[in-house]
Amino acid sequence: MNKKIFIIAEAGVNHNGSIETAKELIKVAAEAGADAVKFQTFKAENLVTKTAKKAEYQLKNQSGNDSQYEMLKKLEIDVAAHEELMAYCQQYKILFLSTPFDLESITLLDSLGLGIFKVPSGEITNLPYLRKIGALGKDVILSTGMSGLSEIEDALQVLISAGTAKQKITVLHANTEYPTPMRDVNLRAMKTIADEFDVDVGYSDHTLGIEVDIAAVAMGAKVIEKHFTLDQNMVGPDHKSSLEPDELKAMVKGIRNIEQALGSHIKAPSESEFKNIQSVRKSIVAKITISQGELLTENNLTVKRPAGGVSPMLWDMAIGQHAQRDYQEDEQIEL
Repeated sequence: MNKKIFIIAEAGVNHNGSIETAKELIKVAAEAGADAVKFQTFKAENLVTKTAKKAEYQLKNQSGNDSQYEMLKKLEIDVAAHEELMAYCQQYKILFLSTPFDLESITLLDSLGLGIFKVPSGEITNLPYLRKIGALGKDVILSTGMSGLSEIEDALQVLISAGTAKQKITVLHANTEYPTPMRDVNLRAMKTIADEFDVDVGYSDHTLGIEVDIAAVAMGAKVIEKHFTLDQNMVGPDHKSSLEPDELKAMVKGIRNIEQALGSHIKAPSESEFKNIQSVRKSIVAKITISQGELLTENNLTVKRPAGGVSPMLWDMAIGQHAQRDYQEDEQIEL
């Protein structure tokens, strides 16, 4: 991954099983300026039992009595669709990513040439899954929703032991509630992860709005992942917690602005403000008319703009000297 903030526009399953909707999502992500658009790769029968109930947020955001399996079966993307969407991403010059949710899907995405593998929060305790991704030796983005430091440590050890260099792993702080209440965001935990494990960190966001993403960048996030949709009113489990196209554009613009604003660690006058020094700093000047040889005192000296004369920081040196020549009121003195 590159050095700038890596912005992942998370399409997820917001394509609703339609290849045309998926393509429209790719176009929106590219036009917003995201670095990557990410989908989800799975086979429902490998991901969930046929009797598993929906998560609470899925029940809130999608009506119907179907099971997780039935819901997910409708949202699968087959191999041909993956290839078509990858080609479409190349056309729009945006990176195609997809999160695998089972071992077979890891193999598929690897065969398609993906260079970055995203581990979702739900798989952080899945040893066989982590080993398989770790063995690929590719860049890994590890989401940590629902987990504590010990579980993150375990997952990192598995990935590294399996063959992935630590430097290739970025750990995302995350919360899996859709939408995440502000009181549960806990952005400071992102820095805790960075300090504890000496890894690059980022934030996978499920809050409403974009302010938390921008704050995360200001706090050191190297990767931002955010769900988006064509329309929050579409039917599906994630649409209501996703950004609409204009919001995605605003988020990317905000992140890029903050990225520039962060600058370096050096405190010095910026290129744009050098021109202001002369006009807004001050010099020691004559408060009243002063004759040559007259003693310089607090009664006949003052400090006024512009700069360019004797600095006010030399005030104590000036007091008590004798005037080298005659000065008119407001004339800069000489020492």
